[in-house]
This record gives sequence, C-alpha cells and structure tokens, in this order.
Amino acid sequence: MYMNSFLSYVGGKSRLAEEIVKLIPPHNTYAEVFGGAGWVMFRKDPSKNEVINDINGDLIRTYRVIKFHYTEFIRQLRGVMISRDEFNRLLNQNIEHLTDVQRAIRYYYLNKTGYGGRMVKPTFPAYRTDPSRFNQFTLRKNLLQVSRRLARVCVENKTYQDFISLYDTSETVFYVDPPYYDCETYYGKGIFGKEDFSVLAGLLEGVKGKVIISINDRPEIRCIFANFHLREVATSYSLSGKTQAVSELIFTNFVP
Repeated sequence: MYMNSFLSYVGGKSRLAEEIVKLIPPHNTYAEVFGGAGWVMFRKDPSKNEVINDINGDLIRTYRVIKFHYTEFIRQLRGVMISRDEFNRLLNQNIEHLTDVQRAIRYYYLNKTGYGGRMVKPTFPAYRTDPSRFNQFTLRKNLLQVSRRLARVCVENKTYQDFISLYDTSETVFYVDPPYYDCETYYGKGIFGKEDFSVLAGLLEGVKGKVIISINDRPEIRCIFANFHLREVATSYSLSGKTQAVSELIFTNFVP
C-alpha cells in the first residue's frame, strides 16, 4: 500500500522510505520507535501487527484524532484558510480548553503551512514562488487514506526506552529513526540529547527482535553504532526550494 504521509517533518523519510522498506525482514510486529511523519509505515504493506510511537503528545494526538475522528476533523478543518493572520491566531491560541479535535487541527495546520514543517517556533513563510502545501481538496483525500491505514495500527506515546522494552519479541522488527545528530533540539529541548544516542545503541544491541536504524552520516554516529551492519545510501533533502545531496546511514542487527 503506497501512500504519502499526512505531515511534513524535519528529518522525514519521504525520499528514503522505499529503500528502507526493501530491507524489512519477515516479522509479526512492525514497531516504529520515533514515529514522526511515519513515512516508512505509510509506504510499506500492512503487517499483521503494527505500532507507531512518539514522545510528542501533540503529534500522537493528531494521529489518534485522524484515526478515530476523521469526519469531525475534516468538518472543522473546512473553517480554516491559508493566511498569516490565521497562522498567528492558531499559533498564539490558548490550548488549555481546546478539544482533542481542535488541538489536532491546530497542530496539522501549523505543520502544513509553516516553514519546513518545523514545530518548534514555527513561522509562516512568504509564498513568493511556490504555493502552500495546505490544499483542502487534495489533503482530504490523503487524510482519508491515512485514517483507513491507521485503522489497525496501535498508537503509543512513550519514551523510546519504554517502547522498545514493551514491544521487544523475537518476531518484532523495530524501525528506529532518531533525531539527526547535531539536530536534537529541532524537536524541542530536553526530549533527546547527545547522550541518548549511546543509550539507544546499547538498548538496541540487546533486543530479541530485528532492528533497522536510519540516521545522518557523522563520524560520531559511525562510532556509536559500530556493532551494527552498515549500509550507506545517497539521498537528498529539500528546504525552501533548494535540494542538497547527502549521505544517510542505515544500520541493522541482521544481514539484509
């Protein structure tokens, strides 16, 4: 089932997802440790059992609302438009008394209309040459696909340590897409630090299941994950209409 994610995400795997999907071994449970935009899950065929996790509560709430309350989400989404005033209104909104659907719409709108999909200090760009990604007609079709795709997916909001410990079995394949090295604060302060890379590597070295890790190419990362099999992949990322060629590292605890 080939489909696009419904989110824009810093470090998302839209260009690399198909390469990663090819590496997924036979399994019973597919578990994404750092769910983010979920590009790999949305590009792969459904597994018997699937779980997507993220520590970001607003992100996970948006997944759950689209899964369980798609119709109401779309109904309320019709009331928003692309404008700087609307962006700033939602950005500065007091979220304390908002419903889950309203908070999900706020998150989704800021993500789709903001610069680069960044959710830490999001900003509204000047659309001088390219249109906004927020197109109500095309987005509804994508969101319906996402809602149906999530129907049998379990959605978790746990730390990576708790999630891995909870779902580790000999028939689990973990897809692990942590924050990029030197980009840890892109997702908020105090969520994932440089020390977590070593903690994560040690934890994954001891699991019963299979592991696929994707991350940016840094000497420190090559050292930290040296006990895993390494594959280097050329890819590219775009921001503000500019495309940059980069090298991505894929580590596994099995021979693909």
